[in-house]
Amino acid sequence: MKIVLGPASTQLGELIAQNLKAETVPVISKTFPDGESYIRLEGKVENEDIAIVQTTSPPQGTKLIQLAFMADAAKRNGAKSITAIVPYLAYARQDKVFLKGEAISAETVARMLQAAGIDRLITVNIHQENVLFRFPFPAKSISAISALAEYFLKRGYAGAFALSPDAGAVHLAEEARETLRGEFGYLEKNRDRYTGQITMKTKNFEVKGKNVIIFDDIISSGGTIVAAVQILKGFSPKGIHVACVHPLLIGEAEKLILHSGIQEIVGTDSVPSTVSRVSLASVISQELAK
Repeated sequence: MKIVLGPASTQLGELIAQNLKAETVPVISKTFPDGESYIRLEGKVENEDIAIVQTTSPPQGTKLIQLAFMADAAKRNGAKSITAIVPYLAYARQDKVFLKGEAISAETVARMLQAAGIDRLITVNIHQENVLFRFPFPAKSISAISALAEYFLKRGYAGAFALSPDAGAVHLAEEARETLRGEFGYLEKNRDRYTGQITMKTKNFEVKGKNVIIFDDIISSGGTIVAAVQILKGFSPKGIHVACVHPLLIGEAEKLILHSGIQEIVGTDSVPSTVSRVSLASVISQELAK
C-alpha cells in the first residue's frame, strides 16, 4: 500500500508510512486567486492500493474538496483501490433530521466521496457511529481514547476518574477507565436546538480529592467543557484535565477552557494544534495492517 500525503495531514501520513514501511506519494497543492483548490499527485499510483490521509477540520469545504480531488486523481491514474483515512470527518454530526427542512450532511458527504472514487473510509471517533452503516461503501470508525488514556497513565494518573460531559458519550469514559483502572461517570447535557445554549445536570459520583480527566470526542467552542468544569469544581477534585480526540478549538476556546481552572488540554493530531500531544499514527497503522 502507498500512502498519499494529503496537505491537511502530511506529518500524520508520514508517521503512518514509517510504521507500515510504506512508500509515500507527495501531493502538490495550491489555492488559486479566486479561492479554488489545485491538487496534483507526485508519484506513481497505477495498479497500487493507496490510502489518502487527509483530515477535514476547518476549513472543511477546502479540505473535503482536496480529498475528493486526490481520490479523483488517483482513480484517473489507475489506482487499484482507494482508502480514505479521514481522522476528523467533517459534517458527520448531522446524521439525522432534527428540525424540518434540514439536510443530512453526513450522507451527502459520503455520496460525494463515493463519486470521487473512494472505495473505503476509516475515520476516528466519529460522533455518531451508526451513520457509517448508511455509507455507500465500507466505512469504519476506530477509537483513540485508549491512546489518550495511555498518555495520562504514563504521567502518573493511574486511577484517575474518567468523566464524559454527557450521557451519549459515556462509552468514551468507560473505555478510558479500562486503561486508567479508576472509576468513570458522566454528566447530563441538554442543548437547545435553536439557540445552542447548553445546560448540565450533576450525577451522583465521588471525585473529592481525585484527579478527574474529562474525555470527549470533539471540542469546538469549548462551552460544554467549561460548563462541566464549573460543575466539577463543586465536588472538590484534586485536579481536572481535559482529553479530546478532535481539538478543533474554534476562536478563543483553548483560552476559555484553560481559564476555567483545568490543568491541561490534551488532544490528538487528528486536528494539528497546540494541544496535539498524542499521535493517531499507531492506531491507524494497526487498522491498515489488518
